[in-house]
Amino acid sequence: MADLKKDSEIIAEIYRNAQLALTSISDILPEVEDVAIKEEILRQHEEYEKVCSKAAELAHKFDVDVKEPNPMKKAMMWSAIKMGTANDNSPQNIAQMMIRGTVNGITSLRTSLTDGSKFMDEEVKSLLTELIELEEGFEEKFKAFL
Repeated sequence: MADLKKDSEIIAEIYRNAQLALTSISDILPEVEDVAIKEEILRQHEEYEKVCSKAAELAHKFDVDVKEPNPMKKAMMWSAIKMGTANDNSPQNIAQMMIRGTVNGITSLRTSLTDGSKFMDEEVKSLLTELIELEEGFEEKFKAFL
């Protein structure tokens, strides 16, 4: 039963991570004028939607109640994005902001992988690893805009 709880926490974290990414993308897109970075952000949005869907399927399978991110956290992210782009919506600044969020996600997810990998269900571990690899790839894509 302890393994299921750990899996449930990780499923919830995967879902929450992807939802926060989707929220931040939705918040930053209206500020983005550069076509190339906008296309990359939209592509990443699609990938995060796929991860959310897979996490929701796992949540159903494991009978886990996944929740939307905390409204206060979402509001703080929104205001940080608006303040961060108010005077500078250059591709470099947008990329820096997205990299910071992505690195925070990677750090959290890697910690979960390290902490739970011995007992983690293979499907959960696979999705967790998939999201880490996606985010590491996103980070590299954004570096091209710096």
